[in-house]
Amino acid sequence: MRLKRRSILSLALCLPLAAFAAPAAKPYFPPAGNWARQSPEALGMDPARLAEAVAYASAHETERAKDFSDQRKTFGEPLGSLPTQRAATNGVVIYKGYVVAEFGDTHFVDPTYSVAKSMLSTVAGIAVRDGRIADLNQPVGSSVQDGGYASPHNAPITWKQHLQQESEWEGSMWGKNADFVGHEAFGAGERKPRILQAPGQYYEYNDARINRFALSLLRVFGKPVPEVFQQEVMDPIGASNTWKWVPYTNSYVELNGKLVPSVSGGTRWGGGMWIDSWDMARFGYLWLRGGAWDGKQIVPAGYVKAALSPSEHGPDYGYLWWLNTRGKNLPGLPVTAFAALGAGSNDIVVSPEHELVIVWRWHAGNPAEFAKRVIAAIRQK
Repeated sequence: MRLKRRSILSLALCLPLAAFAAPAAKPYFPPAGNWARQSPEALGMDPARLAEAVAYASAHETERAKDFSDQRKTFGEPLGSLPTQRAATNGVVIYKGYVVAEFGDTHFVDPTYSVAKSMLSTVAGIAVRDGRIADLNQPVGSSVQDGGYASPHNAPITWKQHLQQESEWEGSMWGKNADFVGHEAFGAGERKPRILQAPGQYYEYNDARINRFALSLLRVFGKPVPEVFQQEVMDPIGASNTWKWVPYTNSYVELNGKLVPSVSGGTRWGGGMWIDSWDMARFGYLWLRGGAWDGKQIVPAGYVKAALSPSEHGPDYGYLWWLNTRGKNLPGLPVTAFAALGAGSNDIVVSPEHELVIVWRWHAGNPAEFAKRVIAAIRQK
């Protein structure tokens, strides 16, 4: 008996400590209509430093006009509606799946500008999942034959090039030409004429081309993008019913004998995604969890990995997501951090290394400044 005990003890001493570790806790996913809160102390955070981070965020509001009266000057002649009032700066901090901080009117439904681009990327991931896009390197015109890719220049454009904003698509969408030439149409965003490059050879942040991409997604699904986003993404993650993806007044196309709306990838010219901070946080949390939600893989894991990999020509840019692999877009954050960024600023910052999702809206400065302060509140083990 002693020999047996000694043998068992010897075996135990030889085993790695991991063999005795408790299994990793299953990630928490908030049910619809509720998001559990935890005190910072319960999750090993320094409450004083977290409070300092929130105070910093609250004190740095954007200078954008609260009544959107600067919209035309900034972006040019609008094509769609705008609200008459925006919220003050507000935000939500999600750590390890739980709410640890919030400030401001987080339930105010506001335009979120180019965060909608990352949402379009997610819809493209659903198209890949369902086989509606067989290969992102395939020319869009091979499945979308509405004339938008008929020219010799546009014919080679691939889905991937649209996602990386390297398509160089040539043409006009809803009255806005992709060259961004003209002050009346583009306001402070007008650009000087330049020679188009071949598709896939040049990065340009360009809402007219993204709107063409959004229309192409409508074509492959055979229904409006907001319906896809609601049914395949927002409903499964328990989002509210307060968000809305508003089209332009002229962005309607005929589909199966009726007019349906095609939405934009931003609010540069009005319309766009109107949403509160909580639904933005759920969306960010889906991406933090690699496209999975409570055991269901909503966005394919392979697509998520590719979407968070930098393009060849972009400024550390993935599939309509801003990356930090060079440490420049989100200074001071890990190279694995990424973000959905909208004008205003309306931002979702995700740091997988810290299991952290931060929504910060209508603020001044780089969103990393708030995130760095939140990360400083996480006690090191």
